[in-house]
Amino acid sequence: MPELVPIEIPPNTVMLKGLDWDSNIYFVRSGREALIVDTGTGKRARDYIGLLAGEGYLNGLREVVIFNTHEHFDHIGGNLTFKSLLEGLGIKVSFATHRIVAEIIERGLSGIILDHAYGERFKPHEVHIKLKDGDELKVGKLRLNVIHTPGHTAGSSCLYLDGDTKLMFTGDTVFNRAVGRMNLPTGSLDELRKSLRKLTGFEVDFGLPGHGWIIKDWKGNLKRVMP
Repeated sequence: MPELVPIEIPPNTVMLKGLDWDSNIYFVRSGREALIVDTGTGKRARDYIGLLAGEGYLNGLREVVIFNTHEHFDHIGGNLTFKSLLEGLGIKVSFATHRIVAEIIERGLSGIILDHAYGERFKPHEVHIKLKDGDELKVGKLRLNVIHTPGHTAGSSCLYLDGDTKLMFTGDTVFNRAVGRMNLPTGSLDELRKSLRKLTGFEVDFGLPGHGWIIKDWKGNLKRVMP
């Protein structure tokens, strides 16, 4: 079984490499607030939250926003378990995502979420913050830009943090040396090409994908994987 080790990306971000079928999970802190990007399938949720708590990352935290990059079960299946575990620690939790994804989560559309592929049943829940392209997601003093990047799914979005270290949370839009599948429900090759061209306009130190390893050569990687 792979070991769960936090990978720190200074000054405020922690990467948890996804275990089993889980997506990668990211934790970004600003004061007493934090952002969590994606939650995996939920099967290892206690391990992730236990590690964050045990390493002190949650100390003094009052509020967490969970942002889902898209609606596939390996990215959203842990939402409600994360919420329950964090609220058990006295931390308020809200959910955020692109408004297309929000509708699918709230309606529990299994044919798009693909929970059956994991032998699970997704429980629909409320999404508190419904976003569109160009919106800002506020977490403490941080301002993250929402970039709608359809292609893997119609609602897929990236989050861009423009600071001393420029980060792009990419979900399954683009990986290190690969792109997300386009042959699943609501996927589109043409839309993915447009999204990748859109992403070339950003200066990025580290691309933080939904699976695999960190993207360090941002523009070179985009050029390499363009379908």
